[in-house]
Amino acid sequence: MISLKGHGLTLEDMRAILFKNEEVTLDHKAIEAVIKSRKAVENIVKENRTVYGINTGFGKFSDVSIEEADVHALQLHLIRSHACGVGQPFDEIVSRAMVVLRLNALLKGFSGIRLEVLERLAYMVNNRIHPVIPQQGSLGASGDLAPLSHLALVLIGEGFVWEGENHIPSNEIWEKHELEPIVLEAKEGLALINGTQAMTAQGVINWLESETLAYQSEWIAAMTMEALHGITDAFHPAIHEARGYPEQVAVAQRILEWLEGSQLVTKQGEKRVQDAYSLRCIPQIHGASWQVLAYVKEKLEIEMNAATDNPLIVEDGEVVISGGNFHGQPIAFAMDFLKIGIAELANVSERRIERLVNPQLNEGLPPFLSPQPGLQSGAMILQYAAASLVSENKTLAHPASVDSIPSSANQEDHVSMGTIGARHANQIIQNARRVLAIEALCAMQGVEYRGAHLMSPSLSEKWHEMRVFIPSITEDRIFSVDVEKLNTYLKDKTAR
Repeated sequence: MISLKGHGLTLEDMRAILFKNEEVTLDHKAIEAVIKSRKAVENIVKENRTVYGINTGFGKFSDVSIEEADVHALQLHLIRSHACGVGQPFDEIVSRAMVVLRLNALLKGFSGIRLEVLERLAYMVNNRIHPVIPQQGSLGASGDLAPLSHLALVLIGEGFVWEGENHIPSNEIWEKHELEPIVLEAKEGLALINGTQAMTAQGVINWLESETLAYQSEWIAAMTMEALHGITDAFHPAIHEARGYPEQVAVAQRILEWLEGSQLVTKQGEKRVQDAYSLRCIPQIHGASWQVLAYVKEKLEIEMNAATDNPLIVEDGEVVISGGNFHGQPIAFAMDFLKIGIAELANVSERRIERLVNPQLNEGLPPFLSPQPGLQSGAMILQYAAASLVSENKTLAHPASVDSIPSSANQEDHVSMGTIGARHANQIIQNARRVLAIEALCAMQGVEYRGAHLMSPSLSEKWHEMRVFIPSITEDRIFSVDVEKLNTYLKDKTAR
């Protein structure tokens, strides 16, 4: 059970909630803050003070006053009108993350929402009631308005939820659980949708998958080192300490650990003096991607615990201030940076694949790792597929955050496009994993030709683990099946 406080939530906590179905509970101190901020909203309504989002319109309509009798209708109209998401839905796990993150943000006690609503969000997490939320339609400023509106629809008994692979009306779920839909009161609709939780939720999934993939890229690269009689001198600690990047030092150390005891790798001068960059510079290239991951982790863990709606109720409920914490620029930049870091892991992997299959570069392995070169093509088109994926990644890596289109009659005249960046980052991760799956497939075959009994004990364990479901290439077959099996094997490790 993970206690949500509005602060202190970590990516490892999210891994447990998302992949291990850890339940959540609400911290007592956070509950006190929520109750206090709600009283402030009720006082504003009672005193008929004009405060944005409580008794005014939204966006360009912020100067339109709303009568007290219409305050409830205002919130309902807000949710319905803003539920304009389009396209395919986010994966269910992203939806789950979105509910957790919105709940954690509201527990900070700056939003004026009732405890009853937060208890329902926690109930949704613990009972795996996950909204169906379209991926497209957010500008990433004024919050992720469209995606979060689809989340809020479920609370009021509208919209859809996941049931297996199907989507069912949310009112059916509440009937099944013998609960009534929530009736939103003053400010609550705005509190639910004014935030960055769509981009941040996808960002959390992206980071968890990327961290796993970055570790996997190292043992896969080490297996390629064995298949190509790679030179281990380039990983000597002194080289990397001389430069000073701790991530580079760590990658070099882990590569040496994976290769410890290998009879397939070589020393400088035994076969050649130095390797190509895709082998020799693994610590420098992969280490730089780890630097990206460190940056992204820092930003995500700040945003996961941030109050991102507007207005915020501060100073013990005495002051209500309109600001711009909903602007997604920090996460937009982080996602664009992540795209580059993961795309590069795929770029260098594809270059290692080329070295494994190219008879001019693969140190005597069969051309294209073919069991009968000429009659059988072997891994020839596997390299094509990898090249296609890395080329697609280069297009996806174009920064979303450099774009902005004004909205709400130019009231919202600069937006982050952070949700687009997060979605594209996820696509890059899926592509990169398949590239690394192709490298693993080729490296497995390469070391088999060299003599799998000569592998390091650590890599031999990986080789045997994969050989259970990936047979040796003794004859051409439909290799897309193997790639997808390896992709699933790698992706499933995210839940570790």
